[in-house]
Amino acid sequence: MTMYQIVPMTQSQAELIANTWRYEGIYAFYDMDQDEEDLAEFLDPEARKGNVYAVTQMEEVIGFCSIQSENDEVEIGFGMRPDLTGKGFGQEFVSFLVEHIIKTYHPEKISLAVASFNKRAITLYERIGFRLTECFDQQTNGAVYPFIRMVLDVKSLSS
Repeated sequence: MTMYQIVPMTQSQAELIANTWRYEGIYAFYDMDQDEEDLAEFLDPEARKGNVYAVTQMEEVIGFCSIQSENDEVEIGFGMRPDLTGKGFGQEFVSFLVEHIIKTYHPEKISLAVASFNKRAITLYERIGFRLTECFDQQTNGAVYPFIRMVLDVKSLSS
């Protein structure tokens, strides 16, 4: 497995992601500047503190993740550098995040939300063991979009 590290995100890393990461086609939905509130929060060091991390490989930023732990559940959000998406690295990347969260937080469940149009990501998450639990509408990027909540039952991984 490729060696990734999860480290506290620096301001320069946040600005690099916000200002230069641009996804192609329908995935431009995930560009940081698509939602002003999300962008402001991502660029605010106090808002990121303890929640948002850079994922690095040999000290190069290849992704980021947000981690919210509450009770026995951890909610994650993440992104991978645009030039690495769609090339078969996703399963290793997301599996690494899941393993890190299990080792660090010991949750019973890990949840995430994904835009319902993102079939590529949904298929990947299902392969890892996430299951669809809810469909909902979310205000983002200046409109309301359908999203899917997916949950991974951590106990199911050990069986």
